[in-house]
Amino acid sequence: MARQFFGTDGVRGRVGDLPMHPEWVLRLGWAAGHVLTAGAPGRPRVVIGKDTRLSGYLLESALESGLAAAGVDVLLVGPLPTPAIAYLTRTLRADAGIVISASHNPFPDNGIKFFSGDGLKLADEIEEAIEARMTLPLTLPDADRLGKARRVDDAAGRYVEFCKTTFPGDLDLRGLRLVLDCAHGATYKVAPMVFAELGAQIEAIGVHPDGLNINDEVGSTAPELLRSQVVASGADMGIAFDGDGDRLLLVDGEGELWDGDSILWLLAREMRETGQLPGVVGTVMSNLALEQAFAQWGVPFVRAAVGDRYVLEQMRALSYPLGGESSGHIITPANTTGDGILAALQVLAIVQRRCQPLHVLRGDFRLAPQILRSLPIASAREFLKDAAVQAAIAQAEAELWQRGRLLVRPSGTEPLLRIMVEAADRATAEAVASRLSDQLMQLHRERTGVCAAN
Repeated sequence: MARQFFGTDGVRGRVGDLPMHPEWVLRLGWAAGHVLTAGAPGRPRVVIGKDTRLSGYLLESALESGLAAAGVDVLLVGPLPTPAIAYLTRTLRADAGIVISASHNPFPDNGIKFFSGDGLKLADEIEEAIEARMTLPLTLPDADRLGKARRVDDAAGRYVEFCKTTFPGDLDLRGLRLVLDCAHGATYKVAPMVFAELGAQIEAIGVHPDGLNINDEVGSTAPELLRSQVVASGADMGIAFDGDGDRLLLVDGEGELWDGDSILWLLAREMRETGQLPGVVGTVMSNLALEQAFAQWGVPFVRAAVGDRYVLEQMRALSYPLGGESSGHIITPANTTGDGILAALQVLAIVQRRCQPLHVLRGDFRLAPQILRSLPIASAREFLKDAAVQAAIAQAEAELWQRGRLLVRPSGTEPLLRIMVEAADRATAEAVASRLSDQLMQLHRERTGVCAAN
């Protein structure tokens, strides 16, 4: 059975439309409650966390009702980063964890993603089982077996302390000035606490969520404000999180942006030099320069599908301790999912131990020019099956033959077609990406009956 609603990272969409409608989400909670807690000893429990979107209240109540209807108790932890829910699910010995968040998506969207009891993203077959269960009549247990909810008041403090334990005990952050951009999202409270308690001088932006401003010209999807703030204030580093805190971007003291590939390279280099790196997992989107650097080091590099859960699957299968995505999902042994705060702490530990600023640590490593395009094509998977579309892609690949790399894929989280072009020089990458984007949009207009002039 193919998944109808689950994408790369759970279920996501515009609030009010399916699947982000309270009736549908209630049924999702009921189905997930049955599937994820089947065979659980005693009374099953599920942790629910969320980001700062106004719609989180609505969807949280719907999920809570659905889970209660399945006889599941709910532990509410409020706005916390996605990786905090993975951690709390494990440490509270819950049967599953649920995050209400659309991550980096704009405010009108929201989403639901799940963790198993061991803090792992769900396998495809589990998501398929949840969707199948949703087609059954919604039945209730006896009244004395309905679920109940309670709030975990110290959840944020638990996660803050956990983050601090991942930083080397012989180091601290005193003497560092950091600018944090929390995207008015789930890290707005805990991130400043973590870095300040380790001794850093903190300047925080994006820490005043009002339910509507998440990811609004702040955070890892809009790092311009952070870059300007780092340079203007003379900070040592800037750290930008996305709306749910499972990924990050960095800005060094020179104002240069570090994406997930650059961060992964730095962490890998450090682990290799200490003899702790049997291999690294990236994705099909990982920059070619990263692959070439690992080849020079003799470090195996494996590309997984896009999505940090697929990265983790490969890490676990190969016993590799490090993996990540260009978008800033970085997975280290300390947690079971991408964790922006933990990744930043690992970078800062390198800075402090080597007594070198971030821009010096980069040395001569530079990413290959990579151009990304996102085309508004809702049925991208079907569109890619079209013969003319395949011919256009093949033509672009021929242009890059042995001089670059092309990837065209449907987004797993938004109604978009993603195009990635890498080449030896930016002009070539730009030209190929522009031509292919224009061709594909023209083909899309022809097939949907929209006049090319509109």
